[in-house]
Amino acid sequence: QVKLVESGGGLVQTGGSLRLSCAGSGRTFSSSALAWFRQAPGKEREFVGAVNNWNGPKTHYTDSVKGRFTISIDNAKNTMYLQMNSLKPEDTAVYYCATSTGYYVGSSTGGYAYWGQGTQVTVSS
Repeated sequence: QVKLVESGGGLVQTGGSLRLSCAGSGRTFSSSALAWFRQAPGKEREFVGAVNNWNGPKTHYTDSVKGRFTISIDNAKNTMYLQMNSLKPEDTAVYYCATSTGYYVGSSTGGYAYWGQGTQVTVSS
């Protein structure tokens, strides 16, 4: 059974940084496709970025976080990270990690079969 557990969320001021973690079990991250999504109150869950770790790793991001957010993976710890810098109030959301059953790394939530419980990130102005 695949299990994903996010951590690292919190309250930070505009311009600050946070690093989120996604610890996995039941799935080897070194050969997986993984992604970060976020969901703000009253909004749909949106794609943040993804990594295909079976041939890379290769990452890609939504335009609004490019240059500020970075995805990385520690294969030894089977943990994915989301380093978030220069945070803005509009980054406030619950952040989720997800993995697909295959190698999907697109932006659709339907492409991912397994999800964590989420971690809250709040950026104050």
